Amino acid sequence: MIEVVKIIRPAIFSKYKNLVCGVSTRFGPNSKPPLDFNLSFKVGDNPDYVRQNRKDFFDALGIDEKKVTFQFQTHSTIHNYVEDTTFFKNSDALYTDKKDLYLSINIADCIPVFVYDPINELVAGIHSGWKGTKQKIVTHTLNTLIGKLGLNAGNSLAYIGPGISVAHFEVGKDVYELFDDEVKEIRDGKYYVDLKKDIYIQLLKIGFKTDNIEVSEYCSYEYKNLFHSYRRDKEKSGRMLGVIGLRNSNY
Repeated sequence: MIEVVKIIRPAIFSKYKNLVCGVSTRFGPNSKPPLDFNLSFKVGDNPDYVRQNRKDFFDALGIDEKKVTFQFQTHSTIHNYVEDTTFFKNSDALYTDKKDLYLSINIADCIPVFVYDPINELVAGIHSGWKGTKQKIVTHTLNTLIGKLGLNAGNSLAYIGPGISVAHFEVGKDVYELFDDEVKEIRDGKYYVDLKKDIYIQLLKIGFKTDNIEVSEYCSYEYKNLFHSYRRDKEKSGRMLGVIGLRNSNY
C-alpha cells in the first residue's frame, strides 16, 4: 500500500470549501530518513527528493505549485502583499485578496499563523518565532490588512498551527525577560515562554473573537514521529510547509 501524504488541516476553516489550508508532516510517499518528508531546499536534502515531496504535498492539497508564493524567512516583522506568484528574499508574512494564489510558511518549531476573512475574502500566512512574536509580527501584519484591505477582525478566523509548546520552549533569562508575565513561567529554575499564548493574546487585542481562533495542541518538539523540529534534531531536521489560499469559486 502506498503511503499517502499526511496533512494537518484546521477544523476552523473546514466549512469554507474554496479555502485551502494545510500543514505538512514528516510523512509522505517518498519519505527518506533522516529528513523524511522534507519540503525545504535549505537543509542539505537531495533536491530531487524535495521537488518530489513538494509535488506530492501540493497534489494532496489540490493546488498547482506554480501558484504558490515562497519566502526566505528572517525572523522579522516584514510582511508582503502577494498579487502574483513570486519569491520574497526577506519576509515573514504574506497576505493577499487574490484568488488561486497560495501563501507558504516554512515550519520547524516556529509558530505558523493562518488568517481568513470570509467577508472580504482575504488570507494571510504568518511565520512567528520568538523574535517575531516579541516584535508582534501578527499584530503588525493584521493591522496592515485592516488599514489597506479592510480586514474585519471581528468576523475573521485564525489558526495558530503546530509549533513548539511552552513545555519544551526553554529560553535564557535574557529572552524570558522580554515577554509579559502572562506568557512565561519558571520551572525548576529554568525559563519557558508560551509563544502560542502570546499570539492568541495578540489576536484578541486586534479584535478576533475567542470562538474564531483555533490553537493547535500539537507541539513540534514533542511529537517526534509526526513533525520536524530544529530545536530537537538540529542539522538533522527537515522542514514542514504550511499553505493557505482561496480557489476560484468555479474551480
